[in-house]
Order: sequence, then structure tokens, then C-alpha cells
Amino acid sequence: MSSATTDQWQERFDHLRSNKAFELLVITIIIVSALLIGAKTYELPPLVQRGVIFLDWGITLFFLTEITVRFLGEPEKKRFFRSGWNIFDTLIVVVSLIPIQDSDLALIGRLVRIFRVLRMVSIIPELRTLLNSLLAAMPQLGYVALMMFIIFYIYAAMGSTFFASVNENLWGDIAISMLTLFRVMTFEDWTDVMYETMAVYPLSWAYYLSFIFLSAFAFLNMIIGIVVNVLEEEHQRQAKAEARAAGEPTLAELREEILVLQRMVRQGQADS
Repeated sequence: MSSATTDQWQERFDHLRSNKAFELLVITIIIVSALLIGAKTYELPPLVQRGVIFLDWGITLFFLTEITVRFLGEPEKKRFFRSGWNIFDTLIVVVSLIPIQDSDLALIGRLVRIFRVLRMVSIIPELRTLLNSLLAAMPQLGYVALMMFIIFYIYAAMGSTFFASVNENLWGDIAISMLTLFRVMTFEDWTDVMYETMAVYPLSWAYYLSFIFLSAFAFLNMIIGIVVNVLEEEHQRQAKAEARAAGEPTLAELREEILVLQRMVRQGQADS
């Protein structure tokens, strides 16, 4: 096959993989695959079970075709496997092809098919951006989680010290106390817990309100703020990358050009 023919086929595959109708079809098949996973959790008639198995294999073959189209449509084949999402999609499809339905690895086969739903993230750019932002925010979220654990530990130690005599099932030790505080943070009948201790310690409401303020309001809002900030940075990074790919100047480059023009104007005025 000549180089010109190869380039023509590559362009056709590239056009197909970037086609909106093809992307919509892939998303639809992923949704059907997710529905099949849910259907397998029910007791189905034998005829329906056979139909589900054939449909599952058909979906697997479609995903194999879709991965092949994406690979053949890539101008630089080595760059295809530099993407973590492409590697993930390929592994999911390849493992799904292994006939392990009636073997000891059947559980792994079911788990792999469950993870096929995650291919929705690799197909939809907005979901991929959101997930990348969450991963990028993990270091900052780790410090917030550490601070939350410290607050939990301090309040759990206080609760176990003062309230163990009130209700040992809720405050018997520090581990159970932390579970009770998690219940308070999620507002799961937390007033019942508070009123029980207030019967013995009338001012214990301050303990609960201060903990709720720190955990449910302050720290959770910090987490939301970090995620939103990282998401905004991810959008800006993508906008810059798209501008460079399109040959458009970025905002920083425009500012630099304006400064250069201002210097030239000032130099011209000084020379005159």
C-alpha cells in the first residue's frame, strides 16, 4: 500500500473518530453497556439471558472496532499510547475479549465490564476535564483532609472523655466517637445525639455546634473552593493549548506585544 493511500485512510479514520455522530453512537453504546450490567443483577429468563450475552459480546466487538478506528486515525501512532485514557480503554476492551465467563476469573470479567462505564469519561471532554481537575487538586485536598482528621480526633477524644458515661454505644472509645461525629457532620439524626448529652451536660450544645461549623461548613467549603479553583486553572490551560494549536496568540503574548509597541512609540517620540 502506497504512502498516499495510507494517508487517505488515516484521514478517513481521523474524520470518523472526530465525527459528532460517531461520538454520540459510542456514548449510546456505553449507556447500553451500563444498562446491561444492571440487568445482569436480576434473575432473567434463559432466553433473555442468552440475548444479554450476545448483546454483551456485540458491544465488546463494537468497542474493539472503535479503539481500532481511533488508533488508525492517529497521525502519530506512538502518541496514541502516551495517553493514559487510551491505555485504559485498550486494556478494558482487550480483557473483555478473554472468554472467562465460566472460569474462576469470571468475577474479574464482570468487574472489567463494570469499568467500561468509565469510558464515558474518556469520550466526553468535559468529564475528562473534571476528573483531571479532581486529580490535580488531590495534593491540596490531602492537607485539608489531614486537618479534618486532626479536628475529628480532638473532638472524638473530648466526646469519649465526657460522654462515654451517657451512651457507651456512641462514645465508648475514640473510634466509635469518630463514627458518631461523622454521623453528626452528615446531619443524620444529630439532634438526638445532642439532646441525649444535653440531659447530663446542658452546655454540650456548644461542642456540637462548633464541630459542625468546622467540619460541615468551613472544611467542606474549603474543599469546594479548591476544586473550583483547580477546575478554573484547568480550563485556562486548555484554552491556552487550543489557542496555540490554532495559531492564535494568548493573552500573555498579546500583553507582551502591547508592551513592545509602547516601547517603540516612546522611543520614536524621544528620537523626534
